[in-house]
Amino acid sequence: MLIDTHAHLNFSDYNGDRDGLIKKCLAKNVWMINVGTDYESSKKAIEISEKYPQGVFASIGMHPENMGKEIFNYENYKTLGDSQKVVAVGEIGLDYWNHPKTKKKEVEFKEKQRKLFLEQLKLAEELNLPMIFHCRLAHDDLLEILSAKYKIQDTKLRGVVHCFTGNLEQTKKYLDMGFYLGFTGIIFKLNLDEIIRKIPLDRILVETDCPFLSPLAEIKRNEPLFVKYIAEKIAKLKNITFEKVAEKTSENAKILFDL
Repeated sequence: MLIDTHAHLNFSDYNGDRDGLIKKCLAKNVWMINVGTDYESSKKAIEISEKYPQGVFASIGMHPENMGKEIFNYENYKTLGDSQKVVAVGEIGLDYWNHPKTKKKEVEFKEKQRKLFLEQLKLAEELNLPMIFHCRLAHDDLLEILSAKYKIQDTKLRGVVHCFTGNLEQTKKYLDMGFYLGFTGIIFKLNLDEIIRKIPLDRILVETDCPFLSPLAEIKRNEPLFVKYIAEKIAKLKNITFEKVAEKTSENAKILFDL
């Protein structure tokens, strides 16, 4: 089996064929976690997951890019967390891609993202759920926040850095804190070969981030079934079998998300 630990079948891209695609995935023993990026998509992810007794799960959270589009309501998200199908808080984190051009506004922009992130870390702690981190051009700041949290925790924080694109030094820091690293079709676009070779297999998760980041140039809309191409490349880079990667990454996902 394979587990796509980061999908977005809750997005409108799948309104025409969502149920058929999910059934096709389950028939091929591909499980998935549909990840929320705001309140409505988090709610939709739960609604989808509750239609299937096994193999389809949900994560709730506000993506940092949605910070200006929605006011984060802690209690509303907490209520969503009552569903037994919710296995994580995410995707949450930092994204500096579309940052303001002036220094003052950039500082304010980053502080607002930090505040939102800390609120959702608190939510994950209260719900006792692992976290799915989004991080773009912000690994050092994310690590600073997580390191501070880690120092005051009795146990290691639980989570995965989604669509990992950090460097070797950042990789080591995340691993030292006990986090998993998730790899998507971006590994066909960026050279992350050395990092993948060095990361222990028991700390790797496979993801699609569908409908984005298709590993197939000829197919624009990604889907959970394409997670096999991620696993195949990891197997090739590590010089191990595809079956070993599928088995271990699925085991990792079950452990982290208590599936």
